[in-house]
Amino acid sequence: MTREPTPAGGAAVDTLLDPGFLDAAVQRPMADVRLLRRQAEQEEVNLSYTRRLLQGRLDIVRRELQRRAEDDGRSLVDLLPEILAEKGRGPAHGLGRHQTVQPAAPEEYESWVNALTRGVDLSALAELADADLERAARALAAAESSLSERRRGVQQVMDGLASELGRRYQHGEADVAALLADEGR
Repeated sequence: MTREPTPAGGAAVDTLLDPGFLDAAVQRPMADVRLLRRQAEQEEVNLSYTRRLLQGRLDIVRRELQRRAEDDGRSLVDLLPEILAEKGRGPAHGLGRHQTVQPAAPEEYESWVNALTRGVDLSALAELADADLERAARALAAAESSLSERRRGVQQVMDGLASELGRRYQHGEADVAALLADEGR
C-alpha cells in the first residue's frame, strides 16, 4: 500500500477533467459532442461501479474494526446482512442518473480496488492485525474520496455537454430529424 495507485478512471477520466476539455468540446460538430457525451457517460458508469466495489470493502473493513473495538461476539459473517443493508451509511450523494450503459471492464475496476490494499488480504479479515485493518480502511477511504471527486467532475462534464446539445436544439443549430436518422443507423 505504499505505492500511490493510478487515479480512478486513469487517463480517460483525466482527459475529461482537463480544464480546457469542455470549452474545446462545445466548439466541435454536433456528432462529436454527442460522442463525447456518450464517452463521459461510460466513464461515469465505470467510476460508479468502482465506487460501489470500494465502498463495499470499506464498509466491511470498518465494521470489522468496530466489531473488535466493541468486543462484539458475533462473527463478521453474522454481521454481513447488517453491513449489506447499509444500516450505518448516510444518505446517498449520487445524482440519481439513469444509466444506459454497463461498466466497460469490471475486472479492471476490481483489480484497481484490490490494489488499494495490496499486502492486506481482505478475504481473511479475522486473521489481520488491527493496524493492518486500520491501514486498509485509511487507504480505501482516501481512494473513495478521490474517486468521488473525480466522478463529480465527470458528471459536471456530462451536464455541460448535455447543456450544449440542448442549447443547439433550442437555437435551431441542430435538427432533431437528423438525430433520429443518425440513431436509426
